[in-house]
Amino acid sequence: MSKPSPDKGPSRSRARLIISESESGADMLHATGFRAPDPFVYLENRGRTAILLSDLEYDRGIREASVDEVVSQSELGASLEKSLGRKPSPIEVTARFLKARGGSRPLVPAEFPLGLARELEGQGIVVTPVEGMFRPERQIKNAGEVALMTAATRITESGMERAFEVLRAAKISTRRILRWGGAPLTSERLRIEIETAILRAGGIPAGNSIVACGEQGCDPHERGHGPLKAHQLIILDLFPRAAGSGYYGDLTRTVVRGKATEAQARLWEVCLLGQKLALGSLRPGADGGVIHREVTQFFTENGYPTERVGVKKDGQGGRWSGFFHGTGHGLGLDLHESPRFGATKLKSGQVFTIEPGLYIPGLGGVRHEDVALITKTGHRLLSRCPKPFEL
Repeated sequence: MSKPSPDKGPSRSRARLIISESESGADMLHATGFRAPDPFVYLENRGRTAILLSDLEYDRGIREASVDEVVSQSELGASLEKSLGRKPSPIEVTARFLKARGGSRPLVPAEFPLGLARELEGQGIVVTPVEGMFRPERQIKNAGEVALMTAATRITESGMERAFEVLRAAKISTRRILRWGGAPLTSERLRIEIETAILRAGGIPAGNSIVACGEQGCDPHERGHGPLKAHQLIILDLFPRAAGSGYYGDLTRTVVRGKATEAQARLWEVCLLGQKLALGSLRPGADGGVIHREVTQFFTENGYPTERVGVKKDGQGGRWSGFFHGTGHGLGLDLHESPRFGATKLKSGQVFTIEPGLYIPGLGGVRHEDVALITKTGHRLLSRCPKPFEL
């Protein structure tokens, strides 16, 4: 493996190689449009694209893959066996495929497996990892991709609507524990209802959707567990994948089943104003880092500084309070897709989540999250789910 290439642009002056599956391999899915659970080989060189597939996937690849050439692994192996006088190994078949198409010195993604790189080197194939995005064109969504992402957002909203429905129907017991269907309504039970709705709408549930109540909501990635309680803040964060396209949705709402306190209501409202501040700043050329700092400063000025509270005299312990994660992140075929919101100048066609949150130990957490497309003049929300507060 040669030293990393600094090439971060869409240059195609060198062959580009991907070897991965495409169910979770976003670069491979974007390059080929072909869904396969097992690794296969993709090569792009001089404007032509080719994939090497097993017999299991070959016929489907011919029909579905958006490439110029689909090659049968078994047929290529049989041809190579004649010239070698023995049965070739899988890596020898891959190397023959690459060499025949000018792929002896290809660029590969930074996460390309080291062991595989060494096997290829033994066959005369030297790979060079690319710093940053391997397919930078992924960050600019065309009209078709925006439509697919909008559909993924609708699937996500179906899960959120089910959450609202169940919470509204839940009864408040004398101990303030929510009951539904004759039993306590737990984070686990509500998560099942949410993810069943997502599945029925055509999504692949995340399996770890966030349903975090009260103090649990102060940890942004706490999934939530146990009985849900009335009159407490409940964070609902859903991020399924559309089964048909592979694109992700991502949506967060914060609600109270019952009556909110004045402190809870103010936290919810200030967080919403912070999100509106961020959304109002979205436009091509805007600096995501500047937007993040403006939101953080807004929260500080309104009484919610970012700090560790409860730290002992020896400097140990304590918890973060305030706003201590990013304002948003890229979204697409990856849930957290490059570029990082806080480290980029925005461009038309990019899609980001905008999700500021406030987390106050002893009070609870609030997060508002929507999906926004950067347009030529500003932004357009792909999500349209309402933001109810008291249910």
